[in-house]
Amino acid sequence: MSLRRPEWPEVGDLVIATVIRITDYGAYVRLDEYDKEGLLHVSEVASRWVRNIRDYVREGQKVVLKVLRVQPDKGQVDLSRRRVTKRDKKEKLQLWKKDRKAESLLRTAAEKLNISFEDAYVQAGALIENAFGELHDGLEKTAKDGVGVLLDLGIEKELATTLAEIAQEKIQISLVNVKGILELQNPKPKGVLLIQDTLRHAEEVGAEESADVSVYLVSPPNYRIVVSAEDYKSAESALEKATESALEYISNSGGKGSFNREK
Repeated sequence: MSLRRPEWPEVGDLVIATVIRITDYGAYVRLDEYDKEGLLHVSEVASRWVRNIRDYVREGQKVVLKVLRVQPDKGQVDLSRRRVTKRDKKEKLQLWKKDRKAESLLRTAAEKLNISFEDAYVQAGALIENAFGELHDGLEKTAKDGVGVLLDLGIEKELATTLAEIAQEKIQISLVNVKGILELQNPKPKGVLLIQDTLRHAEEVGAEESADVSVYLVSPPNYRIVVSAEDYKSAESALEKATESALEYISNSGGKGSFNREK
């Protein structure tokens, strides 16, 4: 969040920058998150020899750079492009986009309540960041679980309610899915009903794990079980518990079953 960001970046930080001027010896950039200028020397543009720097960067381009040296007394920041990995770039851009979106949502709430953005940040943004580390993470949690998330942090009701409504409207909760095939058989006269009970039991177990479990008939005796959760670890855990519970349930009712994980 920009209001909490220090005046200068630290060595090793990844920063978002906009190229503002190109020379023979490098490119001058504006550090978007700090409102400072920095220099990307031609030797730090690429790992290979650079014949023409304009083949790699252009004016107005957004780039992810690594901070090599910071000299506040000289107003100088030296940067590198060649030391930024593809993974670094992807993760930094994702975080930057989330920060910008979260700030935009907070500004919208401030405008609706006719208060300054700075006041909204002090009254809500800072509390959310202290609790969740990132403003967007807290707003995403709010979008999923409701205004109580913000009220529990001590945020005033009107601001909390407004911010929660905006978060729920603008933030789409992304879920991951894991799935597999349950093969369930029960030769008893009421075997079909017992299998249905088994599947309902699996869905209930998934709900206890804060995951959504859906079961679909493929063709008897095969049923596809799909688990949706906020992350793969949670989804895998819920899938394991739901299927193990289903197999135990069908076995206890006199039937048998097996499970095969799908990719």
